[in-house]
Amino acid sequence: MLRVALTGGLAAGKSTVAGYLRDAGFNVVDSDELARLATAPGTACLAEIARAFGASIIRPDGQLKRAELARIVFRDPSLRRLLESIIHPVVRQATQAALESASLAGRSATIVDIPLLVETGRAGDYDLVVTVSAPEEVRLGRAVARGYSLDQARSRLAAQASDRRREAVADIVLDGSKDVSHLLDETRRRLIPRLAG
Repeated sequence: MLRVALTGGLAAGKSTVAGYLRDAGFNVVDSDELARLATAPGTACLAEIARAFGASIIRPDGQLKRAELARIVFRDPSLRRLLESIIHPVVRQATQAALESASLAGRSATIVDIPLLVETGRAGDYDLVVTVSAPEEVRLGRAVARGYSLDQARSRLAAQASDRRREAVADIVLDGSKDVSHLLDETRRRLIPRLAG
């Protein structure tokens, strides 16, 4: 089975590509969804986050206050690293289980949507690395249009690897700087033949 990593920075277009591939029938594993499951009420991961960041980070219904936690960790790199040290091993284990399951099911390819591929040093775990790139000013504009403040968007971009670092490990770089139809055309022309072949 071909193991494919799909990555890209905030508002570059990675999720658009992942959604398109899923709709086209490809097996897509979403790392962000695995992180949400890992921090669901009652999980050991959530309990560890509460120990590290205080019980007030949990809502009365047991859910994690994600926006509040994001505000905390994106202001302080050491706290962001602490959170990542709690969540990333659990997500890595869940990703490996999903890949093994897909292989046993006879899938020819599985795409892992993994925003922090470069930051976590996981590029070598995959047969094919795909990144979606777009200039920072384009991504900032898109992030603000999605509801981030300019400061929030800038702090998130600053916490991520640069497009240059992502492109350095990529086998395929998709251009996310233009509109959705351009990005999907790039995906059809440049990526899908590799997945189907």
